[in-house]
Amino acid sequence: MASSPCGNSNFDSGLEIKTRSVEQTLIPLVSQITTLINHKDKPKKSERTLAAIHRVGQAVSVAVGRFVAVGEAIAAENQELKDEMGQACFEARRAGDAIAQLTDVGSAAPPPSDGRVTVFSDRTGMVKAARLLLSAVTKVLVLADRIVIKQIITSRNKVLVTLDHLERVSTFQEFVQIFSQFGNEMVEFAHLTGDRQNDLKDEKKKARMAAARAVLEKCTMMLLTASKTCLRHPDCESARINKDAVFHRMRCALEQVIEIVTEARSCGENKILPASIYNGIKDFKSSVECLRDNLYSLSPQSVSSQLEALVERTEDFTDSAYTSHEQRQAILSLCQLARQDTQQLVHAWVEAQSIHAKEVPEDMEVAILKTCQSIGDLRRELHKAAVGRASDLLKVHGEQLPLRALKAAGAEGNLEAVAEYSRTLTEQKEQLVETCRLLCHVSGSEPLEITCVHAEETFHVIGPQIISAAQTLALHPSSKIAKENLEVFCEAWESQLCDMALLLREINDVFEGRRGDKRPYLSLPRPGKHSANLKTAKAVKLDAEEQTSMAKLGLELRLLSSDVDAEVEKWEEQEHDIVRQSQSLASMAYNMYLFTRGEGLLKTTLDLFHQAEVLSEEGLQLCSSLRTFSTQLVDEEKSVVMTEMEKLVAFCQQLQMGAKTPVQGKTATFQKVDSSIQTTRSILTVVLSLLPFCNKLNRKYKSERNSLGSPQDWKERQDVSTPVKEEGALNSKNSNGFGVKSLEQHMAGLNLLESK
Repeated sequence: MASSPCGNSNFDSGLEIKTRSVEQTLIPLVSQITTLINHKDKPKKSERTLAAIHRVGQAVSVAVGRFVAVGEAIAAENQELKDEMGQACFEARRAGDAIAQLTDVGSAAPPPSDGRVTVFSDRTGMVKAARLLLSAVTKVLVLADRIVIKQIITSRNKVLVTLDHLERVSTFQEFVQIFSQFGNEMVEFAHLTGDRQNDLKDEKKKARMAAARAVLEKCTMMLLTASKTCLRHPDCESARINKDAVFHRMRCALEQVIEIVTEARSCGENKILPASIYNGIKDFKSSVECLRDNLYSLSPQSVSSQLEALVERTEDFTDSAYTSHEQRQAILSLCQLARQDTQQLVHAWVEAQSIHAKEVPEDMEVAILKTCQSIGDLRRELHKAAVGRASDLLKVHGEQLPLRALKAAGAEGNLEAVAEYSRTLTEQKEQLVETCRLLCHVSGSEPLEITCVHAEETFHVIGPQIISAAQTLALHPSSKIAKENLEVFCEAWESQLCDMALLLREINDVFEGRRGDKRPYLSLPRPGKHSANLKTAKAVKLDAEEQTSMAKLGLELRLLSSDVDAEVEKWEEQEHDIVRQSQSLASMAYNMYLFTRGEGLLKTTLDLFHQAEVLSEEGLQLCSSLRTFSTQLVDEEKSVVMTEMEKLVAFCQQLQMGAKTPVQGKTATFQKVDSSIQTTRSILTVVLSLLPFCNKLNRKYKSERNSLGSPQDWKERQDVSTPVKEEGALNSKNSNGFGVKSLEQHMAGLNLLESK
C-alpha cells in the first residue's frame, strides 16, 4: 500500500486528497485493484484462482455502479457540481465496466485459449483501467468534499448575518429573540467545523481550526453578557468597548475558519508561526549530521551562520526581565560552548575538504558528535527555562488574587482600586504572553506552536476585556448583569490558564517522546435523502448556551483524565489490571470532555449516555481488580484501599443507573448530561487518589518479595494475589469505550465496496 495512489495524494492534475475520510475510503478499492494487477502470472491457473479473480472484478464493478449512482444523486442536488460530477461518474462507470470485462475469465477453460482479451493477456489495459477508475473515484469524492466546504461557508454566512443583527439591537426582547436564533446557528457551525477539524490530514490546519473554534466557543458566552450589559447601560463607554472587542474577535475567528477550509491566504498567515528555536536546532543538527554523507553539500560559512541565527533567537530568553540570573548564565554558557564546538567542526571540515577526503575523518566525526551534544544541551536548558517559568506562573496565578480583588473593588464601586488591580493584572498578562512566546520556541511541533500562539493572543485580548468589564461594574456597582459579565470574562481567563496547563503537559510529552497518536474521526458529506439507510436515532445535541455551561466541567474532566494518564505512566508494570483499566477510564472520560466542546466521537446525548454506561462497567471492573489487589495488604493499608473502592463502586453504580434511566424533554436531557459528567468527574477523582497509593504499595510488596521474603512466603503471596477472572468480565477489546461508527455509516451512500 505504500506505493498506492493514496500515499501520493495526487491522482490527477490539481487533484489533492486533504481529508482522512476520502483517503480511507479509497484504501479498500486500491487493495482490490492491487490484487488484480499483482496476480501471479503462472502458465497454468487453478479454477480457484480464476474464480477469485472473477469474483474480485465483479465486486469492484458492482460497488462502482452503486457508488456512481450516489454520485449522480449528489450532482442532482448540487447544480454547480453537476457537470464535473457527471463526467467523473461517467469515467468511473466506464473504468468499472472495463475491469469487469478484463476479469471475466470464467472458471473452466484456460483464459488465453478462447481469444478473448483478459487481465492475463492485457495487463497494460488492466493498469490503465485501474488508474482511470482510481482517478475518477477520487475526483467524485473530492467533489463531494466540496459540499462539506460549501455547507461550512453557508453556515458561517448565516452566523455573520445574525451577528450583525445582534450588534444593532436596541431592546432586550429583540436581543433574546435573535440570540436564540444565533445559538442554533452556532451549534450547527460548531458540529460542521468539528467534523472538518477531525477529518483534516494536515496537523497545522487542524491546530489552527481548533484555535479558531476555541475562540468561538468562549466568545459565545462573553457575547451574551457583554451585549446585555451594553443594553442595560447604553451610555457606558467601557461597556461598549467590552462588547465591541467580543464581536471583533468572533468575526476574526469565523474568517479564520473559512480561510482554513477554503485554503485562502490571509495577510496574517505568515506571522502565525514565528521562527522557533526548536526548528532552528532541528535544522542545524540536520545540516551537521548530513556532513557524514556529503562533505561538500554545504559551505562551512553557511553552518556557522545557521548557528549564529539560532543563538540570536535565544535572546528572547536571556533578554527577558523574568529570566533568573542563573538561567541566563547557563544559556549564555551553552551558546558559547556550541560556538566553540562548531568552530572546531568547521576547522576539521576545512582540513578534510583541503585533502579532498571522500569520507568523514575521525577528528571530524568527534567534532560532529560534540556539536550535536552541545546543541542538545542548549535545547534542554531552554526547555527547562520555559517550562519552569510557565509552571511557576500557573502556580501563582492559580490563586486568582487580582481577579478576586477586581471583582470586590468593582462591586464596591471603587474606581481607584479597580485601576490599581488592573495594573497588577496587566503585569500578569504580560508575563503570561511572554511565557507563551518562550513555550512556542520549545514546543517541539508546529501544531503545538500554533496552540502557543493562540494562548498568547488569548491572554493578550482577555486581559483588557476583564479590565473594561471591571470598570463597568465599578461605575454601576448595583448592576447584576455587569457583575455577571465580569464573572464570565474572569472564567474565560481561568479557562485559558487550564488550557495552558494542558499545553505545558503536551510540550513535556513531546520533549520526552511520550506523545501518543489519537484515533482519527472520519467524515464525508451525507447527501440528503440518499442517507435513508442510516438509522437516525432520536437524540439531542446541546445548544450554544448549554455547551458553554458544560465547558468548565468538561475542562475539569480533561485535566483529571490527563492526571490519570500521568499517574499510570509512573507504574513499572504497565500491563497491571489497575493500570490498564485506569487508562481505559481516562480515555472514555476524555471522549466525554470532547463532547462538551461539540467534538470527537460522541455526537449526540445518546452517544454520551452509552459511553457513560460503558465507563461505569469498566469502573466496576477496576473495583474488582482493587479488591483482588487488597488481599495482599496489611489491615491499615487494606482499609484505605477498600474505603476508596467503596466510593468508586457507589459512583459507578450511580452513573450506570443514571445512564440507563430514560428521560424526556430538553431540560431533563440536559440535566442527565450534567449529572453523567459530574459523576464521571467524581469517579476519576477517586481513581486519581488511588493510583499513587496503590503504585507505592505495589512497589513496596514487590521489593519485599524480591529481597526479604522466603521462597515459601513469596509463593504463598503469589498464590493469594493471583487475580481470579470472573465470568462475564469485559474483554480487553470491549474496554475501549464508545465504538467508532463503521466506515459504511460515515459514508452514508458513498460506499465503494462491500466487506468481503
